[in-house]
Amino acid sequence: MTRRERAAAQPVGTRRAAREFAFRVLFEAGQGGLDLQQVFTRSEGAMLSGDDTYVHLNPEALSFAHELTFGYQASAAEINDLLQRTIRGWSFEQMAQTDLNVLRLAVFEMQHTAEAHPPIIESAVRIARKFGGDDSGRFVNGVLGGMSRSMEAQPSGEPQH
Repeated sequence: MTRRERAAAQPVGTRRAAREFAFRVLFEAGQGGLDLQQVFTRSEGAMLSGDDTYVHLNPEALSFAHELTFGYQASAAEINDLLQRTIRGWSFEQMAQTDLNVLRLAVFEMQHTAEAHPPIIESAVRIARKFGGDDSGRFVNGVLGGMSRSMEAQPSGEPQH
């Protein structure tokens, strides 16, 4: 086994890798009209069995990916409403589904976790660039940057809508 293969086999605990895993699960479930829990369980099994299409996550990173995936699912109506009000001139059907799913997970994390917004936005932009089109990174950065400024401008205690 080469050094590169050994490194790839070691579980990673980065939040970015967990965000990418959650994105891939959400995207696959949405595109295939599949149950989110089934896709997560299948993807987790594939990752744990050594399928190299998934970065091998350590237990903490996998737990974070689970939190993002199912946290978004529980807050989907609220997050989708916020995105529809924020993104003017584009319906969800017109948008690249990669961009939309990256935005959904990032907005969930910005609203429901204590993580600072800049690393969330940076990770979202990287995922959008990796899986989306030429302008995906710029689009995601613009939407999330504006949303972050709007959230920070609200007095604490008010809902972030």
